[in-house]
Amino acid sequence: MNTIKVNIKDRIAVLQLDRGRSNAINAEMVSEIGQMVRSIEKDDNIAGLILSGKEGFFSAGLDLIELYNYDETAIRQFWIDFLDLVKTLVAFRKPMVAAISGHSPAGGCVLAICCDYRVMSEGKYIIGLNEVPVGIIVPQSIFHLYSFWLGNATAYRYMLEGKLMNTGEALKSGLVDELVKPESILHAAERSIQKYIQMDPTTWRQSKANLRAELLAKVGADQSEMLEIMLKQWWSPSTRSILKTIIQNLQQKSS
Repeated sequence: MNTIKVNIKDRIAVLQLDRGRSNAINAEMVSEIGQMVRSIEKDDNIAGLILSGKEGFFSAGLDLIELYNYDETAIRQFWIDFLDLVKTLVAFRKPMVAAISGHSPAGGCVLAICCDYRVMSEGKYIIGLNEVPVGIIVPQSIFHLYSFWLGNATAYRYMLEGKLMNTGEALKSGLVDELVKPESILHAAERSIQKYIQMDPTTWRQSKANLRAELLAKVGADQSEMLEIMLKQWWSPSTRSILKTIIQNLQQKSS
């Protein structure tokens, strides 16, 4: 695995995103997360999963620099695989907690909101879905996932304006459940997941499935028509121009 690290202790798997400084998501990371999560779900020796990042970044979202240069076949496959990963994470039967160790916009936020509980580091970090200002059309499945935690009206307003929340706003809105000192992030996530795995696993898992039934149906629905709309906009001159400007800014910051 080139983009993630996995450590298993006391029947809890910690899957750490580990790609560069900001854990930007590319096709390889999507594939590796999906493979590992499916493997963990099948392993009876593992009771729960923690998704974690690095100090300062959970994930900066999609790697726009790399994705910008994907050809039509590659970008189509990326979106198919990313939406399939979301479905896999939402349907994950065991307890899953996000240890949000820093910034978590866009795709990073999507990974976090698939979890059952979110602990976030205190600090000047941001989280939220800002795809619309970037020129990326948000599929209905992602809106349903966002609104599952925020409620329809708040998710609607926040997504259309591309709002990125600070940690206090994220806690108040219900997007995250707890704020802790950065050095305590994994301990807090472990404490949270222990509450879940101490319960009867059959009761807990079936209850999770029941509570997510409507969400699972929406996330698992056929998205092929929406994918065509998303791809058409991805290649539009306006979105390409926005992405190019963002990429230039990112490259200047890193140089």
